Amino acid sequence: MGAEHNTLSKSERLNKKLLIDRLFAGGNKSLLAFPLRVVYMLVIQEREKASILVSVPKKRFRRAVKRNRAKRQVREAYRKSKSILLRALEERGECMVLAFIWLDDNLYASDVVEEKVKNLLVRIVEKL
Repeated sequence: MGAEHNTLSKSERLNKKLLIDRLFAGGNKSLLAFPLRVVYMLVIQEREKASILVSVPKKRFRRAVKRNRAKRQVREAYRKSKSILLRALEERGECMVLAFIWLDDNLYASDVVEEKVKNLLVRIVEKL
């Protein structure tokens, strides 16, 4: 990754069922920064250094509009601060899959969500 691109391409989205199942099978690391929980695991060389999945359960928000807003906020926050994680993975030559899971019944301001995502990414890098 030469110049830093603040984009979130389709290839950075986690969509392989096998990987998703392995991620949630248990034994993988997870961190909490309320209202978000992130589950992550290192994987063998993938196309992208980091792939993400954002989950906002229907149990939390019955209305799709609210679920979509929460997902959009998390994706945007990750897009803005993913360079923290990507630099660390690049240095170590590793790849990672992450799943952000929304845990609260309330929506939050975008700046709060950004702060929480950044906090989680910094803590993941520290644990690498």
